[in-house]
Amino acid sequence: MSNAVNLMKEKGIRILPVLKKGQLVGVLSDSDIKRASPSDATLLEVHELLYLLARIKVRDIMNKNPVTIPMHFTVEEAAEKLLNYGISGAPVVDDRGDVVGVITQADMFKVLISLSGLQHRGVQFAFEIEDRPGSIKELTDVMRAAGGRIASILGTYDRTPAGNRHVYIRAYNLDRARLDVLKETLKKKAKMLYVVDHSENKREIYI
Repeated sequence: MSNAVNLMKEKGIRILPVLKKGQLVGVLSDSDIKRASPSDATLLEVHELLYLLARIKVRDIMNKNPVTIPMHFTVEEAAEKLLNYGISGAPVVDDRGDVVGVITQADMFKVLISLSGLQHRGVQFAFEIEDRPGSIKELTDVMRAAGGRIASILGTYDRTPAGNRHVYIRAYNLDRARLDVLKETLKKKAKMLYVVDHSENKREIYI
């Protein structure tokens, strides 16, 4: 276990696939290590603690029935599986069951940031709109007319009235002098929920 702890610290990771002759036989996480560590280390001498840690083997504390993620899964499929099993990460395997990587919650966060276009900063607009053809285009056309470029468009039907959806549009390179006029124009097109101006670090909440 002490070897595993050192490896996790060295690589800055929280989960390790455990292999035997190249085949996956388990997964070791930081939670497994915490459960196996002495619960009241303050009562142990340092040398006693080190002795105990050195004697604990990975095979004794690992999860022997690991959840795996097929390498051809989409990111959202992988996220759903991690959520359903209540785990923070899992080994990624190919069609033969060989380990080809590990995916964690941190990787999911990176993908979320990338898909949201946050790296462009700009302004994110949130709307409740009618679920009909062209309703999103009406909004993006207004933003483009103000010089904006669309970084991302995300949508959901969760917690919305029937016949509606929530849409989150991030735009950048907007004409800052026309931003207030742009907001008023957009409000006439759809119900605005909030505006987050990441360039100026300003937030306007309408709900």
